[in-house]
Amino acid sequence: MQCESSQDLKNLVDEARIYTKEGEVAQYIPALREADPDKLAVAVYYPNGNCYAAGDVKHKMTLQSISKVISLALALMDRGEDFVFDYVGKEPTGDPFNSVIKLETISPSKPLNPMINAGALAVTHMLMGSSVEERFNRLLDFVKELTDKPTITYNKEIAQSEFETAELNRALCYFLKQHDVINEDVEELMELYTKQCAIEVDSVDLARIGCVFAMNGVDPRTGKQIIPANIARICKTFMVTCGMYNASGEFAIDVGIPAKSGVSGGVMGAVPNRCGIGIYGAALDDKGNSVAGLKLLEMMSRKYALSMF
Repeated sequence: MQCESSQDLKNLVDEARIYTKEGEVAQYIPALREADPDKLAVAVYYPNGNCYAAGDVKHKMTLQSISKVISLALALMDRGEDFVFDYVGKEPTGDPFNSVIKLETISPSKPLNPMINAGALAVTHMLMGSSVEERFNRLLDFVKELTDKPTITYNKEIAQSEFETAELNRALCYFLKQHDVINEDVEELMELYTKQCAIEVDSVDLARIGCVFAMNGVDPRTGKQIIPANIARICKTFMVTCGMYNASGEFAIDVGIPAKSGVSGGVMGAVPNRCGIGIYGAALDDKGNSVAGLKLLEMMSRKYALSMF
């Protein structure tokens, strides 16, 4: 079963919108505090190019942690699987996404997976290029290709706000540097990472990226293999096991699709061989996931039988 009209989605958005009152917007990044907690949007993108959308669809969001999936795909394309996983593990964790605990208590001291902040910083460090500008532009061009939208850019205000307040991420970088997981200047890596997180999209863009991953790396419009199939598979697996922070297990039961959330309120879903889903809802729960967005995905999973389990 699949969504057959935008009106179908509008009905679900209207039903889920009441849950926006149960969360609050991200507080620890000053520029994200200004988000409207009542906004909610969803888009579903199919391999034939059909896209259905409802709610505040034109509203822009920054990728935040959703970018971790994209940078992982590019790093794997740049460096290869063996290299990447020499420095970053493959195991989920029940700790918060910005925790330093496991780095201190496991040996060797490498991040458990690429979806926590320590792992994402290590992955971003691996992106090839001779400068921050070159590496960021390669990542941005990759996002432009995935969205089929050459106008994609990043939000300078949010990038700067994150750069100025990222002391915990800096601490993670110094810990990683001490243990030879990274070997570059910490401020340069932080500049690259905060720009990466501030890349700006809407829910249709997110759904299209999700569709590329859902279709094993193939562009739904051109049929081009943008991401090698095995790399798309690896990314989707991390989305299932680690994509919703330390609520990933519960999400697998309630929704059952590969998905990745970000603290701007975005959620990207990739339903294998079926469709991509993009959601925006800025009001977050205590895990950092969109409250109404998760409710909306639960409703969609039941209505359209999306769960892969």
